[in-house]
Amino acid sequence: MSWSEGELRLLKLDALDERYRRYRLMLSTDEQAMARSMARYGQVSPIVVCVQEEVAVLLDGFKRLAAARRLRGFDVLTARRIEVDERRAKAAVFTLNQMNRRPQEWEEAWLVHAFVREDGMSQVEVAELLGRHKSWVCRRLALVEKLAEPAKEDLRVGLLSMTMARELVRLPAGNQVEAL
Repeated sequence: MSWSEGELRLLKLDALDERYRRYRLMLSTDEQAMARSMARYGQVSPIVVCVQEEVAVLLDGFKRLAAARRLRGFDVLTARRIEVDERRAKAAVFTLNQMNRRPQEWEEAWLVHAFVREDGMSQVEVAELLGRHKSWVCRRLALVEKLAEPAKEDLRVGLLSMTMARELVRLPAGNQVEAL
């Protein structure tokens, strides 16, 4: 795919690879608000993609894509390409989303877990990549690895606050469900 970094292009909605969507918590209220905004003003800012294996992979703009799919008249979105490898693509999902809405701790935890367990990075390497302290990485990793499944599900749907989740992580897994 001949497409220089920073160049804007129109991309068909069905041509976008959403493999990194799993690192974003998609709330229907946010998607509805984006759909109202796009219906009124159109696409204000481009989505951000990288190209992997000749495919445009979405890094920023998941709500804009969901909104465009809901609305009539949106067959394409304006996209800006950045040049990143696999690890930096995941980091971009984190950093690009800090501009409008800071990623929730749960989203950060998914990303940290992927870096450590899927990519084999050390916690120190992840901290350096994301510009955070290694204790921040350790706390996010604990949310994914030490939190009991019922608590994770309650966290995903908004029934459990992040403050309570952090407290539950301190308990042995067997005691978390009872405390929940």
